[in-house]
Amino acid sequence: MRATSMRKGALRQGVACRSQQGRGERGGSVPRRAQAEAPSSATKEEGEGKFDARAFRRSLNKTGRYVRKPTHDKDSKNLMEEHGVGYSSTGVIAQMRDNGFRCEVGDVTIRLAESYGFCWGVERAVQMAYEARRAYPGRQLHITNEIIHNPSVNKRLQEMNVKFIEDRGQENGGKDFSEVNEGDVAILPAFGASVQEMKILNDKKVQIVDTTCPYVSKVWNSVETHTRRDHTSIIHGKYAHEETIATASFAGTYVIVKNLPEAQYVADYILYGGDREDFLEKFKNAISEGFDPDTMLSSLGIANQTTMLKGETMEIGKLFEKTMLTKYGPAELGNHFVLMDTICDATQTRQDAMYNLVGAQGTPEGVDLILVVGGYNSSNTCHLQEIAEEYKIPSFWLDTADRIGPGNQTEWMNAHLEMQKSVDWLPEGKLTIGVTSGASTPDKVVEDILSKVFAIKGC
Repeated sequence: MRATSMRKGALRQGVACRSQQGRGERGGSVPRRAQAEAPSSATKEEGEGKFDARAFRRSLNKTGRYVRKPTHDKDSKNLMEEHGVGYSSTGVIAQMRDNGFRCEVGDVTIRLAESYGFCWGVERAVQMAYEARRAYPGRQLHITNEIIHNPSVNKRLQEMNVKFIEDRGQENGGKDFSEVNEGDVAILPAFGASVQEMKILNDKKVQIVDTTCPYVSKVWNSVETHTRRDHTSIIHGKYAHEETIATASFAGTYVIVKNLPEAQYVADYILYGGDREDFLEKFKNAISEGFDPDTMLSSLGIANQTTMLKGETMEIGKLFEKTMLTKYGPAELGNHFVLMDTICDATQTRQDAMYNLVGAQGTPEGVDLILVVGGYNSSNTCHLQEIAEEYKIPSFWLDTADRIGPGNQTEWMNAHLEMQKSVDWLPEGKLTIGVTSGASTPDKVVEDILSKVFAIKGC
């Protein structure tokens, strides 16, 4: 197998596993950071005039223009299956689910991770988008971002005349809501939308269909708790990722750390002090407006982007608990530190299943290579690829079957977001392939890729 690197500079930068992603500023009609304008229709905190994001979000339920639960419409579910944007019921993935998560086709053995693909929150979001199309047949539908991080699903919505709100970049005014009019329908994606975007849509008097995953909402609740307790939120995430942008918009003061080294930098600053200007420069795109590390790190709460590695989130939580314990002592710890469980079960189980898959190397259950399937801007899929690379197993991250061919060659992405091209990537003879897919990946995408693999192998 020969591989050559093809750095893909045009890729969205908001998804790299091991580096902070994205442009320095959030695309939107308001700044990326979490400071919110105080609209006249929103509840204000007494005496301070600050926009109460929590009260505003709850007030949407009283407008008569806000939906946040699916209707379980059968016709919408049937259309999802017809479009291949849900769970497989008859294909090879469905067969493997019923046969010990494995199958043999000719010389090829497939081992499917026992937790993979569409999670409940993603399926729920796609279902609600399909239901919205049927529920509002004569109205224009908009969506504030990709419904999920999967190109096949988003393409289907575009074909159903759902308009994606253009992000012109912060330097050009951010997201363009000018085409959204009163009476239109606006869909909020699975990873949520910032409170500022919700405010814009509410002021325009549109019907809001909020597909935000309840696990993401759980994180929002945690940072709102931090704010009420006058704690700074330490958010483990990627500052340019849409979910973290939304979470930060519900926080009061915050610092976003992408990994354990950045968390350690903040912890050391708390214990030993440091160069204030260096801190502000290092986190210039990842802190709340007016953040002062000398005065705003005395009380902390921990939150996370739901797609981050579970183990790293737990390490960061323990690090800051130990830091505050050291600084303030056990008697005062409760006044200076709060930790709530906001790790997404779906992300956790897919990562655990991937570790089980790669951990079988050296046994009869080991694999020759791994296929990781999911959108290239999917953070949770990127982490699955990272696990395979950690174990030094040949692994190919593919977003669609179109990456394969002509012949026995493929283009694929590694965990550093570098496009690769491999020739003769499927060796001759018997081959065992491990397969997993990100939480935003329909089974049909995996099945299409496996069909091409079987064809190349002459199965």
